[in-house]
Amino acid sequence: QVQLVESGGGSVQAGGSLRLSCAASGLTFISNALGWFRQAPGKEREFVAAISRGGLSTYYADSVKDRFTISRDNAKNTVYLQMNSLKPEDTAVYYCAAGSHGATVKDGSINYWGKGTLVTVSS
Repeated sequence: QVQLVESGGGSVQAGGSLRLSCAASGLTFISNALGWFRQAPGKEREFVAAISRGGLSTYYADSVKDRFTISRDNAKNTVYLQMNSLKPEDTAVYYCAAGSHGATVKDGSINYWGKGTLVTVSS
């Protein structure tokens, strides 16, 4: 059974930082591209960042470029999202996702989803 378990969410003031982690089990980690999506209250889920299977290619939404960094540790079956310079509009539930390729994860082609972790940014 595939599981993607997110952690690291919480409350932070604007300008602060958080690092999200997603631990994967039940799948061949190196064979999967990974990504992060988020859903704010009353809005649709949107793409945030993705990373290719080997970690050489990364993709970001324009709204988080230069503030967020996605990385992966294939030895630990874990993907991370370092979030800096957080803004109130970053408030959302953040979901980890796995798919075949970084580019297709970016486009929403997802095989597995985590249950999400809440990030709240106050002004």
